[in-house]
This record gives sequence, structure tokens and C-alpha cells, in this order.
Amino acid sequence: MAKALLGYVGGSDPRLLSEMRRLQQRVQDLESELVRIQSENDALAAAVQHHGDSLLDGIDMDVPQAEPALT
Repeated sequence: MAKALLGYVGGSDPRLLSEMRRLQQRVQDLESELVRIQSENDALAAAVQHHGDSLLDGIDMDVPQAEPALT
């Protein structure tokens, strides 16, 4: 137990620190990408909402419904 505590207190492993920095950078990159994609999604949703009503205006509502086929 003493050796484990001494090793923990004695100093950090440079490989562990390097891996931790790499993972922190990766998390930061993914968070930035998430913000960008959310912003893009919001813009697309607003465009669909704005243009969605005008797209439906061109559809003729008097189109007859298909009747079921006889078997």
C-alpha cells in the first residue's frame, strides 16, 4: 500500500499526462463541432418552417383518395 501511495504522490506519468491532454483536446473539438451542428440545425429548421407553408400551398387538396383494392 505504501508503494502505491508513494507512486501516486511521487509524480505523474508523462504518458498519462499526454493522453489526458489529448483527450481533453478531443472533447473540446467535439464540443465545438456540436455547437456548430446545433447552429446549422437551427438554421435549417427555421428555413423549413419558413418555406414549409409555401410548399404546402401548391398542393391541390381536391385530389381523390385511393380506394382499397379488391382481393
